[in-house]
Amino acid sequence: MLKNYFLIALRNLWKNKIIASINILGLSLGLACFSLILLYVVNEFNYDRFHAKADHIYRVYRSISGLKSIEDSKDAHLPMPLGPAFKADFPDDVANTVRMRYAWNEDFVKVGETTTRVGISFADPNFFEVFSFPLLKGDSKTVIQDPYSVVLSESTAKRLFGNENPVGKTLEIMLEEEFNPYTVTGVAKDMPANSSINFEILCNFERLYTTNFGQRSVDNWNRAAFLTFVELKPGSTLMNNQERLNQFWKKYYPTREDELKERGEWDGKGTPLTYGMQPLKAMHTDTTIPGGITESINPRYAWILLGIGAIVLLIACINFTTLAIGRSAGRTREIGVRKIVGANRPQLLSQFLTESFLLTVFSMALGLGIGKLLLPVFNTLADRTLTWNFALYPELGLLFVGLLLLVTLLAGAYPALILSGFKPIEILRNKLRLKGANWFTNSLVSFQFVLSIGLIACTVIMMNQLSFLRSKNPGFQKENVLVINGEGADTERLFPLLRQELDQFPGITNIATAELALGEGTGWSRSGFDYKGEVKQVYEYFVDPDYIPVLGMELIEGRNFDYKFASDSLTAVIVNEAMVGDFGWTNETAVGQELTGYANEGNPEPVVIGVVKNFNFQSLHGEVMPQMFHMFHDYTPFQMFVRLRPGDPAPTIAAIERTWKKLEPNLPLQYSFLDENLERFYQSDARWGRIVGIAGGLSVLLACLGLFGLTSLVMVNRTKEVGIRKVLGATIASIVACFPKIFCVWWCWPLLLRFHLRGGQ
Repeated sequence: MLKNYFLIALRNLWKNKIIASINILGLSLGLACFSLILLYVVNEFNYDRFHAKADHIYRVYRSISGLKSIEDSKDAHLPMPLGPAFKADFPDDVANTVRMRYAWNEDFVKVGETTTRVGISFADPNFFEVFSFPLLKGDSKTVIQDPYSVVLSESTAKRLFGNENPVGKTLEIMLEEEFNPYTVTGVAKDMPANSSINFEILCNFERLYTTNFGQRSVDNWNRAAFLTFVELKPGSTLMNNQERLNQFWKKYYPTREDELKERGEWDGKGTPLTYGMQPLKAMHTDTTIPGGITESINPRYAWILLGIGAIVLLIACINFTTLAIGRSAGRTREIGVRKIVGANRPQLLSQFLTESFLLTVFSMALGLGIGKLLLPVFNTLADRTLTWNFALYPELGLLFVGLLLLVTLLAGAYPALILSGFKPIEILRNKLRLKGANWFTNSLVSFQFVLSIGLIACTVIMMNQLSFLRSKNPGFQKENVLVINGEGADTERLFPLLRQELDQFPGITNIATAELALGEGTGWSRSGFDYKGEVKQVYEYFVDPDYIPVLGMELIEGRNFDYKFASDSLTAVIVNEAMVGDFGWTNETAVGQELTGYANEGNPEPVVIGVVKNFNFQSLHGEVMPQMFHMFHDYTPFQMFVRLRPGDPAPTIAAIERTWKKLEPNLPLQYSFLDENLERFYQSDARWGRIVGIAGGLSVLLACLGLFGLTSLVMVNRTKEVGIRKVLGATIASIVACFPKIFCVWWCWPLLLRFHLRGGQ
């Protein structure tokens, strides 16, 4: 019987090739869209699950809560000695600890005569025993035992050494202004797409002990800059025992709570500061704990994206339904004959659901093929490196089987119920007539357009928002500013020479230097200090006197920095309006204020000499935070801001590259444009806008296919009417004009509804 159903289904599909092809095309597009989004969502919720010990690995974090002047927060950046202390204090619970300092930026790496920038990370030697990152070359137990040994990722090895075996070869890495040789002892397979931990070059953590940065952190519980991962022994409940974690905190910060009470920051209730343990598999979808190597996501966005995919798939299923109803008028006699010779309704239901199943199978096969072809485009849109890897995502197989059955029922259930319910007597007497404007089919098409218009409206809103973010003046002149990154070079020697040369270029109007750049991923520096009994948090930037003029900021009170005043390099600061308000001053009274509590013992307190108008040094999504500028003598500039004349910047950039190479022949020039750095703040907005826009466009295309189904249904049932009209003298134009009237109300009411909901605007 089942074989018979399939044979008849295939014959019917072949008989209605055009309608079947449109059905398969529409459904395959919907399935391709949904399958790509399903792959994305499965990937997001499967981060770090591939590690063999994933269920026992936790990331330690610091928690702050209940303080008066500091917001509740969590942070994964922790002190260097925490890892060994954790293992020593909890020997019955902790099997291993791994400390890691991930690459905050790229350092200079030299192979032979070629110098490039690569991200350098550091980890304890047992890194590859705790985490399941396969090594293509090298022994996981000994691969980074030596402080001057390194492991390269597979792609980094190819980038630096080509197709040669890099193991045993030497490369040089610049840490703190001098190159040191390192031996390549291993090559790790590139990290999977769903890994929160990654690296390009991994060095032994002990190498940090010999650097100035590391020496300041050894045995220092007040300097937090490292990630600490803990592998618990099976059966351990330490992650849920907050009392033991609280006692651990108090052991290494015995006076902190008393200090908070004395300052009036804490009322003595609860636990203001402590440690917590976050499961490794929860890192990617937990945005409350900053400090990850890769960006975490709010799971709500993944569900929203899945909902968008479901809407597109639902529209495709509606198309299937309307097209199936449209071609049902031509199968009424077949149904009548089947019923007369003894076919019952369950058998007819099975027959039509079999046809639906076959169409869905063909559509899914084509949809997965389209999805595979479009995956590189989707990866660009979603900023991911997804692959159709069923070994990496084992649940995909079951999900696709479930999706196949669900789509079969969604798309084929209603047509099967309608067709199997026809009465044979009415069929044979030609009394059966499918009404082309019936409420259900019109409602389906109208519902399609409601969904499509909703997606298009969301796209327009998101594009308008993105346009606003891009076009709004951040409070300074961001155009025509070239930012030269001098990190890794001896900028105290290089920048004065470079500035002297660049000042002579006609394409350059002004130059400034600073410690930090501006824009996404360029870093920031924030200081906390006790100002008159209240803890204040301030973003601080080391700059020179040309910084404010080069960026076109507005100084509204006081004066700018000036090398003529020796005190400017010791105590002078310029603050923004947000800091003025946060400290309880006014613009007029701010000049001359002392920042008591900022300076270390024996140093003079900074004094405000000017107030600059607020500007957005971070994303426009957030409010402007308190900020101050200074030119203290113990800071070093690493960024150079070069104001270019409007026009083609290529000749000037080429001249800058030649000058850099002359002054620093061993290090490559790295530069960017300030407006592009700021644009990266809104990459996520642009990405979401493109995804929703493409989904909206696809939904409109599918909705139009649904209209075709409804139109075909109308045309089948009005064939005799058209003949009579022509016999009575109707022209082709007048006949064509009759049919759009049927759909006008059903097409237009979604637009009218949206107009009404917006208040008639």
